[in-house]
Amino acid sequence: MIDFSVEPEFQAKLDWMDNFVREECETMDLLFPEMGTPYDTSHRPSRNHLKPLQEQVKAQGLWACHLGPNLGGPGYGQVKLALMNEIIGRSNWAPTVFGTAAPDTGNAEILALFGTPEQKQKYLDPLMRQEIVSCFSMTEPQGGADPGEFVCKAWREGDEWVIEGEKWFSSNARYAAFCLVIAVTDPEAKLTERMSMFIVPTDTPGFEIIRNVAIAGEGDPEDGAQCHVRYNKVRVPLDYMLGNPGEGFKVAQARLGGGRIHHAMRTVGKCQRFIDMMLERAVSRRTKGRMLGDHQLVQAKIADSIIELEQFRCMVLKTAWIIDEIEAGRMPHGASRNHIGMCKVAMANVYGNICGRALEIHGSLGISLDMPLAQAFGGYMSLAFADGPTDVHRSQLARAYLRKATPAPGMFPTEHIPTRLAEALKRYPNARENWS
Repeated sequence: MIDFSVEPEFQAKLDWMDNFVREECETMDLLFPEMGTPYDTSHRPSRNHLKPLQEQVKAQGLWACHLGPNLGGPGYGQVKLALMNEIIGRSNWAPTVFGTAAPDTGNAEILALFGTPEQKQKYLDPLMRQEIVSCFSMTEPQGGADPGEFVCKAWREGDEWVIEGEKWFSSNARYAAFCLVIAVTDPEAKLTERMSMFIVPTDTPGFEIIRNVAIAGEGDPEDGAQCHVRYNKVRVPLDYMLGNPGEGFKVAQARLGGGRIHHAMRTVGKCQRFIDMMLERAVSRRTKGRMLGDHQLVQAKIADSIIELEQFRCMVLKTAWIIDEIEAGRMPHGASRNHIGMCKVAMANVYGNICGRALEIHGSLGISLDMPLAQAFGGYMSLAFADGPTDVHRSQLARAYLRKATPAPGMFPTEHIPTRLAEALKRYPNARENWS
């Protein structure tokens, strides 16, 4: 049975979250607007303001909701997480306030699944308490996100692994206590068994940040949070490999699927905020003797945005439901892959369309930094590259459906009307008698 209702107890939690994010987390966005500050554990003013808010979240039982009970979390499931992340998505600080900031969420899951007890104590526990932050270091400057082009390598020397190479867009490496690094350990193996994953503490000799690359929305081009990193023959113990040799791809998949759907959930919340701004502007501003909302082009922008977001939201919720069904054993492993890809492809387009319309309706105020829209629109393309380029997912989705497709048996397509009509008349030769 399809049911869109929310039980009253959980709705009460959502209502508390909605008020808390609007009143407290969005206030933090104003007080500490720099994009990297939520990850900078040394920034004392923001941390002093943050800690009491996190205690309120914990008191509500809403801390680190992305983790299942087997990993020490509350185990809400993906559908409930989708509804919660819609609210969290309104604010840049909210993920940190609720203990669900990326990439720490995915990295925590990997450590919980593959880390040793000592590694969990040293890295996972303080990560969950947000005493430290982490980095996922995978993409490379010469090959982007294509693992077939990765050249950063690791080899064994005695009781250590030696890692050498460069990584690109290693988010928050400048603030991180450790990185999870993908490196080639067997270049002759097939692609899915070529790489391994390692824990690399950032205070290890040979860990070097070449540049802190900024993206749209950040002010100083040399003071961003997307880091170009060099691993200059970094040495780590043998047990700092997560999983077995050649299982880097498998280990990474434990975090990427969840990360993609969580990005989509939060995009719903961001887009709803853009629509709220649109609606307010349309009933507040006059032009050509009428309110903006009385003009048909403005009405069309609002209507298109509402429809587009509702379609995307339904797709995200269905994907979340499929993941829950997999976890419950009612659907096979991998059943959500295509739907996660759909969410990833649609996400940046929906975000860009709705944010762009909101910006247009606000006119010159929209492109100024007096409103959050210009900065938000500047970050829209980053969604297309987060957790893998959108075009890759679009191609994978098409290939998945093409593999199921069957060629037409004859010269014409199976929907060819003359051919179908001839077949129908063979079955019912007298059907057209006395037809005028």
